[in-house]
Amino acid sequence: MVSLQTFACGTKIIAGPGARWSLKDQGAKRVFLVTDSFFSEKGTALEIAQALGETYEIFDQVIPDPTAELVARGTARLKAFHPDLVVALGGGSPMDTAKAMVYFSGEQIPLAAIPTTSGSGAEVTDFAIVTHDEVKHPLVSERLRPQWAILDSELLAELPRSLIADAGFDVLAHALEAVAGRNASPITDALARDAFRTAYSLLPASYGGDPSVRLAIHQAATMAAMAFSQAGLGICHALAHSLGGQFHVPHGRLNAILLPTVVSYNGVAAGAAYTALARQAGLGGSAEAIALRNLKNGLVRLRGELRLPATLAEAGVAPRDLQRNLGTIVEAALADPCGKTNPVEPTRGLLEEILKEVAGRG
Repeated sequence: MVSLQTFACGTKIIAGPGARWSLKDQGAKRVFLVTDSFFSEKGTALEIAQALGETYEIFDQVIPDPTAELVARGTARLKAFHPDLVVALGGGSPMDTAKAMVYFSGEQIPLAAIPTTSGSGAEVTDFAIVTHDEVKHPLVSERLRPQWAILDSELLAELPRSLIADAGFDVLAHALEAVAGRNASPITDALARDAFRTAYSLLPASYGGDPSVRLAIHQAATMAAMAFSQAGLGICHALAHSLGGQFHVPHGRLNAILLPTVVSYNGVAAGAAYTALARQAGLGGSAEAIALRNLKNGLVRLRGELRLPATLAEAGVAPRDLQRNLGTIVEAALADPCGKTNPVEPTRGLLEEILKEVAGRG
């Protein structure tokens, strides 16, 4: 029997300088804007809310790794306000919070996502991450997918270098895991390969302060997310979710630490997919083994250029703390839905071996 492949993206993507103002065309009357304290204090949230709605409310209590309690509090505010448009402004945390709030409200409210970092891709996915009891829980539902993704390059001008680096490696991890995902297709492969090539080649310039490349990386982040939302992710993200919930290290930073090692372990099953991606990015070799080596070395080299840690110890996770929580971390990673589409079957032994390699010395 022939196996059918599907691809769907119900999000309208609007990209370019000033793209945020295109939402005026929706004619919203009551706008509920979800963001964090940074964009509230800067005035960006107020400027957008006032421009888009006759009446508005701003929920600016979002924190990194949003909790179930935060989502519940925000959902109550949202339901009491009765908006006809919800706007998420910020990085992955505000977007995940807004998506979860709309989902748990039980109402069909249009959602527009305005990402201000180039990494999570939450503006086009069916996923949201909510933390409870120091465990990150992925929510998966078509109802989580925003109706609009607004890629506005004007909002990227003041990104700190550390955030460019962290978010950039999230893009690379999304693309690499998508090409190796068990649900990969020619469409997702094309999106993921081009996203990887763009991000890999342009991240050093963006990190160095060149604003002209940031829209291209912004679009690459969205493309990688479109790919993984269909193809699936893998054990890099499963472990990053588990470690992030336990130790509160930024998600992209954890991906940077894990990704070269994960590529090595997954290469036995995903060698052809990795090789095709590496060659398109200018990292290929005449043989699969050479391409895989070049890909891993390229990731390590870029990680160094972006001044990201190479081990968990360098990221502030003491080896003794990792060892003490190893069982909890591995169990959470095994339960994470991302692992289900990894090209190699995740096992306790495999995850423990990867963590041992990236632990480092305290």
